[in-house]
Order: sequence, then structure tokens, then C-alpha cells
Amino acid sequence: MATQTASPETTASTTGSTKTERAISPWDWWRGALGGFIGSMGFGLMMAFIMPPPLLEVVIPNMYGIAATPDNPAPLAGWFFHQFHGVTLGLAYVAYVELPAVRNWMDARTLPGAITHGLIWGVVTTLILAVLAMPLWLQAVGFPMAPPFPNIGAPTIMSLIGHLVYAMPLAILYAMYRSS
Repeated sequence: MATQTASPETTASTTGSTKTERAISPWDWWRGALGGFIGSMGFGLMMAFIMPPPLLEVVIPNMYGIAATPDNPAPLAGWFFHQFHGVTLGLAYVAYVELPAVRNWMDARTLPGAITHGLIWGVVTTLILAVLAMPLWLQAVGFPMAPPFPNIGAPTIMSLIGHLVYAMPLAILYAMYRSS
């Protein structure tokens, strides 16, 4: 009896039919990291030039124990940590869109899938990070200008726009380079 080996792209299901499966390659993780880095550049520029200061140069450094103030900002630290967040969330995005249930619902390798998942990722990251985690984190480190928990209000709208500015390039770049 000959044995049949499945490629990384297909596996046999328990019913005998073939279902498409994809393995996440190391290059997919690199694409997610790069897309996250590029997307966070756009959001960072928005924080630096459009959003009310001192988010990038004061708030983010304080999350990591750097005592920046409006009179003594730490823009380099703010950019470093912001880009770190972007890369980390880019990796999380890959894990999210490559979950079998998510992938079977809407493939992030297509333009409609990328746009849908980018919008979802922008909203989810805003809710989890800006609305819930950031106020608690800043309160925990004793930052005097920490927003209330949950952080809901006009600044949250700008944060949502910023997270969408971040997520759309991430999603589209991942789709463009993952489709091969």
C-alpha cells in the first residue's frame, strides 16, 4: 500500500475531503513585523504632528518608566517604544489572520480580506490598548496625566483614526506579499 504525503498547503480532513491549510512561514512573520513597523511610522507621524501633544514624547516613555514631561520630553524613547509596539502588533496580526477560523471566514491575502481585517485590527487595537490597557498601565506607573479608565472620549476618536492609519498599511502589505 502506497502512502501519500500531504504538502504544507493541504491536509486530509476526517471526512476524507481535502481542505486547504497554510503554514505560517518565517517570511510571514517578517512581513508582519515590517508591515507593523511601516504602519506605526504613519501613526507616529500623526501623533507627532496632528494629535494633541505630548502622547508620543511624554506619555509613551512614561509607560516604560522614563520620567518625561512636557518641559522635558523624550521623543527618541517615545519613537523607539512606539515602533516596538508596531512590530509586536504586526506579529500579533499575522497570528490573528492566520488562525484557521479567521482565514476560512475571510482570507487576509485578498484585497477585500486585507481591508476588512485591517479595519477590524484598527478597532480591536484601539479598544484593547487605548481604551483599556493604556489608562491602567499609566495609572499603575503613577503617571499624573493618566486618562481615566476606560479611556473613552474625543481623544479616543483620534486614537481610532491612528490605529486605522497603522493597521491598513500593515494589512495591505501583508496581503500583497503573502499572496505568493
